[in-house]
Amino acid sequence: MEKLQPTHEALFEQIMREYGTRVLRLVTFLVKDRSLAEDLTQDVFVKVYRNLPRFRHESSIHTWLYRIAVNECKGYLRSWSFRHILPRSWIKSDADVSTEHLVLEQAERDQLIQAVLRLSPFYRQAIALHYYADLSISEMAVVLGVSEGTVRTRLHRARQQLKQRMGEEEGWEWTRTNG
Repeated sequence: MEKLQPTHEALFEQIMREYGTRVLRLVTFLVKDRSLAEDLTQDVFVKVYRNLPRFRHESSIHTWLYRIAVNECKGYLRSWSFRHILPRSWIKSDADVSTEHLVLEQAERDQLIQAVLRLSPFYRQAIALHYYADLSISEMAVVLGVSEGTVRTRLHRARQQLKQRMGEEEGWEWTRTNG
């Protein structure tokens, strides 16, 4: 008995359900603007829909999706509009968050996120893909279109910059593990 293959539309809907939120989070993290990230994520899934019949399964579907998302973000960050027009909204700074609603651990996570967002795009991508999207070094290399050595170097340098920046924050302890 032959298995029925899902239709193009059904497969696309499944991909949207399974990866839509993850792609949106990754894009938001990379471009630092929620409304812009929603637009870019929509563009990502338009490309996915158009190119799904040509997907050759040489990589996993999530690696392919993340590569499209990263490329969309790179294209936007290189665009004239990004360099010459200020974004409409910014991610809230720690001062915008009511301290009475935050616990110490949340404040530390917010500090770390702010430090990551201040990294250059190459390093921010490496941190986001490795720690947030939980990709391996080899998967990151495919997504970013660089060698595994380049990925390792970017991760190392990003960690060093974060260590330096977080070390400057009063009370930050690097020996602490968050479980």
